Amino acid sequence: MSRASRVRVRRVYEQADPGEDGLRVLVDRVWPRGVKKEDARLDEWAKEVSPSTELRKWYAHDRERYGEFAERYRAELAEPRAREALERLKEQASGRTLTLLTSVKEEQLDRSHVAVLKEELGG
Repeated sequence: MSRASRVRVRRVYEQADPGEDGLRVLVDRVWPRGVKKEDARLDEWAKEVSPSTELRKWYAHDRERYGEFAERYRAELAEPRAREALERLKEQASGRTLTLLTSVKEEQLDRSHVAVLKEELGG
């Protein structure tokens, strides 16, 4: 199985960095507020690897729930559709940088689905 040479996390609101970003993939289930699709500079929108709406609402970025959230999210990532999308991302990013884009607030990134996803991708 191939691995990305580097996995980065950036907020979708930040300006794209063509020299550093590599493959740019939005990993949120809901389109970010205030961002026009033509301005996002995405290579892909991988909704399949984002947490379910139910899980996202249950978690609500409550730091005390993060451990259980991460477990539940990993279980969702093990489901066939999500696993297939995850493997596709790994293959597409093989040998180059993969930048995971999210609308999660800066101070919540380390306790978000993106932190779990980055780990699952080998970053």
